[in-house]
Amino acid sequence: MTDIDQRLQALRQLMLQANIDALIVPRSDEYLGEYLPAHNERLLWISGFTGSAGAAVILREKAAIFVDGRYTVQVRKQVDGQLFEYCDLLEQPPAQWLSQQLTPSSVVACDPRLHSMRWYRDTQSKLAAADISLQALTENLIDKCWLQRPEASVLPALLLGQEFTGESSLCKRQRIAGKVAASGCDAALIFAPDSVSWLLNIRGRDIPQLPVVQSFALLNADATLTLLVNPGRVPEGFAAHVGENVAVVAESEASAVLSSFDGKRVLADPDTANAWTQLELQRGGATLVAGEDPVLIPKACKNPVELSGTRSAHVRDAVAEVRFLAWLDAEVAAGRLHDEAILADKLLGFRAGNQHFQELSFDTISAAGPNAAMAHYNHLNAQPVALTMDSVYLVDSGAQYTDGTTDITRTVAIGDPGDELRRMFTLVLKGHIALDQARFPAGTTGTQLDALARQFLWREGFDFDHGTGHGVGVFLSVHEGPQRISKQPSRVALRPGMIVSNEPGYYRDGAYGIRCENLVVVTEVETPGGERPMLGFKALTLAPFDRRLLDVDLLTAGELHWLNQYHQRVMHEIGPLLVESDRAWLTQATAPIAG
Repeated sequence: MTDIDQRLQALRQLMLQANIDALIVPRSDEYLGEYLPAHNERLLWISGFTGSAGAAVILREKAAIFVDGRYTVQVRKQVDGQLFEYCDLLEQPPAQWLSQQLTPSSVVACDPRLHSMRWYRDTQSKLAAADISLQALTENLIDKCWLQRPEASVLPALLLGQEFTGESSLCKRQRIAGKVAASGCDAALIFAPDSVSWLLNIRGRDIPQLPVVQSFALLNADATLTLLVNPGRVPEGFAAHVGENVAVVAESEASAVLSSFDGKRVLADPDTANAWTQLELQRGGATLVAGEDPVLIPKACKNPVELSGTRSAHVRDAVAEVRFLAWLDAEVAAGRLHDEAILADKLLGFRAGNQHFQELSFDTISAAGPNAAMAHYNHLNAQPVALTMDSVYLVDSGAQYTDGTTDITRTVAIGDPGDELRRMFTLVLKGHIALDQARFPAGTTGTQLDALARQFLWREGFDFDHGTGHGVGVFLSVHEGPQRISKQPSRVALRPGMIVSNEPGYYRDGAYGIRCENLVVVTEVETPGGERPMLGFKALTLAPFDRRLLDVDLLTAGELHWLNQYHQRVMHEIGPLLVESDRAWLTQATAPIAG
C-alpha cells in the first residue's frame, strides 16, 4: 500500500465518522493564493500532484483529480490512475462530476477558508439542483490526519520605502477609502495578501518566491484600518512606517473582529476573498456588498516610481539572462550537455549577484527536449534530464528584486532541431510580434486581444492550452490580477501602467515545447491623424530570441523589421553592460536578419 493510499484511507475514516459522502480538496489555502507554504500543500499531500491549479474530490470508494489543459500530461505522471480518475477542471468541474456520482440527500463537505465566496455559492446552488447539500466544515479533515505536517514559517515583514513604492501607505489608504465611501459602504474587506502588502508598503518572507505578508484587513471609509495578522510578522518600526490609524489584531481574533461590523455595509470581493470571512461577516450582522477588491486596479496600474524601478530591474535581469545564454551556447559547442538542474542553478547564479535581488519569482522551468511539452514542468519534481543534440531547451524563469519582478521565457536551439520545429517556433514568434504591435482603444480587454497571438497557429490547426498573458506585480506576485490576456472572458480593461506577459507557445506531447515570453507595459501611443487615443505595449524584457530557430521565409517584412528593431534595442541597452566575450555573443545573437 502506497503512502497516498494510506492517506486516502485515513481521510475516508474521518469522512465516515462525520457522515460525509464527499470531500473537496482544492489546491489553495486560506488566503486563496497560487503559491503555498509547505504546511498548506494539502492537495499535494493527498494526491502527489504538484501543479499550481487543480482540485481533488474524495468519495467513500473512489476519488478524482481535476486539472486544466496545462497539466494533462503532468497529472498522469504524478497521480496514480488506480486511485484517482483524471478529469478536466473546465469541461467537467467537480460540482458537475459530483452530481453524476452521488445520490440525492448526499453530503459534500468543504473547508470554506479554502474557497472563494463565488465558488461556494455557485457550488452550493449546482449541488442543490441534484438534491445534494454542501457542508462548510469548521475543521479541515486533511489537517486532522496529516500527522507530520510542517510548521508554518513566521518571519517579520520587510518595510518597503517610498523610493520603491512612490506613495505612502497613508496616501494609499486615503485614496482607496474614498472609493469605498463613494460606493456607499462603511468598510471594505481587503482580503488578498498582495493587496494588503501593497496598501501598507510591506513585503513578506514566509512563502518562497511570493513576497506577500499573509494577512487580511478591513479598511473603513474614514481610512482607518484593522490588520489581521500573526503578530510575529509585524516588524519593528511598523507603526511609524504605515502611518496613523492602523490597528494590528492577531488572526486568532478574526471571528470577533468580523462580528463587530453589525449593521455595517461591507464591500467584499466574491472572487478574491474566501467564503469563511464573508460568512462570518454575515453571521455578525453585516450586510455584504459584492464588488471588486478596491485595491486591485490601483495596484495593477503602476505609478512612475514603480515603472522606473521595474525597468531597472529588467535591465539587470537581462544582463543575467544574456550571460546565461552565452554560457549555454559555449557549453553546447564544447560538447558539455548539462542536465536541467545544473542549467537552472547556473542561471540563478547569474541573477543572484544582481543589485536588489531577493529570490526567484517562481521555480525555474528548465526543460530539455520532451519535458518542455509540459508547460509548467518542474525538474525539482522529477529526475532532471540532460540536454540532447538536435532538440530545443525551454527556460522560463524570473526573479524578485526590491524594485521589480521579472518573468522571461526563451526557447534555445541545441544543435539542429530540424525544419518542423523551426516552422512551429516561427508561428509562435509571429503571434508574439502581432500582440506586441497591437494598438487598441481604452476599454479593450485582454480577451479581445488574445486571438492576435494565436492566429498563425490557428491557421495551421494548432493552439496552446494556457493564457497568452498574465499580470505581474512590482516586487509582488508574478501572477497578478485582475488584468490578463486569455481566451477566458475578462471584463477588466487594459490600462496604462499595467504590466502583462506576452507568451504564446506550442507544445507537442512527448517531443518538444516552445514559448516566447516578454513582459510588456501598457502605454499610451501616438497615432498621428487618428480620431481616438490609443494604447499599446512597450517591452520590458530585453533578451534576444534565438535566430537559429527561425524560418525566415515565414516572416513578413514588417515582422522582420520588428525583430531587427527589438534586437537592436537589446544590443543598445544591454551590450554596454557586458564583458567583452558576452558582448561579442550578443552582437552575433542580435545581428540584423536580411529579408
